[in-house]
Amino acid sequence: MNLNLLPDLALFVQIVDQGSFSAVARQSGITPSAVSRSVSRLEREMGCKLLQRTTRKLRLSDAGETVYQHAQQMLEAARQAMDSAGSRQTVAQGKLTLSVPKAIGRFVIHPLMMAFFHRYPQVDVCLRLEDRPLDFIDDGIDLALRITDTPSPGLHGKPLMPVTHVICATEAYLQRHGMPHTPQELRAHSCISLGETPADARWKFRREGKTETVQTYGRYAANHTAVRLDAVKQHLGIGSLPLFTAREALANGDIVQVLPEWEFISSYSGDLWLLWAGDKHMPARMRAMIDYLSETVPALNAGSTEPAK
Repeated sequence: MNLNLLPDLALFVQIVDQGSFSAVARQSGITPSAVSRSVSRLEREMGCKLLQRTTRKLRLSDAGETVYQHAQQMLEAARQAMDSAGSRQTVAQGKLTLSVPKAIGRFVIHPLMMAFFHRYPQVDVCLRLEDRPLDFIDDGIDLALRITDTPSPGLHGKPLMPVTHVICATEAYLQRHGMPHTPQELRAHSCISLGETPADARWKFRREGKTETVQTYGRYAANHTAVRLDAVKQHLGIGSLPLFTAREALANGDIVQVLPEWEFISSYSGDLWLLWAGDKHMPARMRAMIDYLSETVPALNAGSTEPAK
């Protein structure tokens, strides 16, 4: 027996109960294509069709009916096992996989991990730094941090902090080239942008309900926030940075904020959400990480000065 197919069997029961691939995808926080791949794996392993799919509904084949009944019994036995043993686990232990955007992982989460390991010595952490959202089932993710204003309705979660942006430069650069007092004055400066598309050089600002867009120019662009921060610190120009990236350098006086009375508008903005796929029978290690990040990330953000709105 291929035990790796047990999650696919559990998903198969959900599909039959819901009668819809898309409904199961929403509830599970995965894509419809991931649900389809799960069924295909089962059918390939068993060598038969389990579902007859039409444009309007799903119908079990004879083999599918048998598999469904046995899978239901399997899930019920698993629930009983979880109720009898899982609820007794009070010590956080085992491996936890956390999916995080690269910059958030480097500047926010990684610095917090040493204290987490000290507090929870029996928990191992695999930090997956990816800017693309990973699939909870296909990629084996326990928890995910994502910047969004609209988390998937199939997931559970909580917002940890807002993600905002600032533009910064060194005092030395500003002494040589002058401090801009309006967004339009940035045209005369060397600006360090994301550089992935031409639109990244068109900086947008908002103040008291008024929005301004300025086409910036510069000799250097980088799609990694740590590189842009380093370029700013080397006096190459005025750079756009997430506040969580610039926070320490601002506090140390290595760089200063430019146009602090204006809000810098970026597509890489929103709330940082901590997300997970289900609340039932949550391992103690997951609850430990949720509680820890809920405590430390907002406190980290509260220690900085937000840009003016």
